[in-house]
Amino acid sequence: MERDADYLGRYRNISNKLKKRFLKKPNVAEGSEQFASLAKTFRQQECPQYSGFCCLAQARCEHTLSSAAGETQALTEAARNFLEAENDNSELHCPSFEEHLVAAVNCYGHAIRVHIENKQSALAAALCLELGDALRKFGKQSEAIAHYQRAAELQFQNPLDSLTSMGYVASCKIETGDYDGALTVLTEMAYLAQERGGSSSGRPLGAFCDILARFEVTRVLLLMLLQPTPQRIRPEHAQTLEKYAWESHEDTESVQCISEDLFLLLQSVVMACQSRDLEALKSLQVELWPLLSAEQNQLLHQVIAELSSPTGAAAS
Repeated sequence: MERDADYLGRYRNISNKLKKRFLKKPNVAEGSEQFASLAKTFRQQECPQYSGFCCLAQARCEHTLSSAAGETQALTEAARNFLEAENDNSELHCPSFEEHLVAAVNCYGHAIRVHIENKQSALAAALCLELGDALRKFGKQSEAIAHYQRAAELQFQNPLDSLTSMGYVASCKIETGDYDGALTVLTEMAYLAQERGGSSSGRPLGAFCDILARFEVTRVLLLMLLQPTPQRIRPEHAQTLEKYAWESHEDTESVQCISEDLFLLLQSVVMACQSRDLEALKSLQVELWPLLSAEQNQLLHQVIAELSSPTGAAAS
């Protein structure tokens, strides 16, 4: 920041112009433009937190003008500035109370409420996802889950988008070690994909089939990691495992979406886990590695680690 520039004085001057005076109406539109200009100046001076405060002042002006679009734009810009300031502190390892992150969450929350009040659910959902991604980046998966869930609810009329948001919920639960919770979410997603993405024949089409296949693989790996006892396994999860028994000849929608090679490999994984054949599982890991996502490969690695030295922590 330039040493001789009186930025605080500029902020005060703009604020003073907006104060109500006798027989004189303040020019709120001009004040909004001036706050936006000052926010831009702060960004150029690499002071994102001060830019965020100016954007908040601009949002208040837009609210006074009853401009919902201008208000949400300013609030979103403020949130992004505060996130940038928090990220700068994090990269520099500066001690803080995460006040910039709290300010960003509040700004996002306010912008989301304005979008919902104006029946702009798609824009509100996009901000929920943006906030969830930011929290996840800062290692706050537990807090991100609520925002991903809210995005999925707002996107209910768009099943593909809703399933994507629910997938983020499941991934956050996996990252926090809540495997049972992730399995529940994935099962719900599988039912939704079958219900909303089916053709007249009942088989999911296109992207729904790809999503269902991905969910199916992750569910099987989670079940192998959890290893629920026959007395405690839920009926829907038992039904999933039955599809991978050697004597099974089921032709369900989820199995139809999986390639034959991947199905046979998963079938082998299930049998290897049930027989506790560690060497066979390690051989299967080599073949499965290029066919799985990074998250699925990590789950398979944990399955092998649990089988190598069972701790009992994963059982439920």
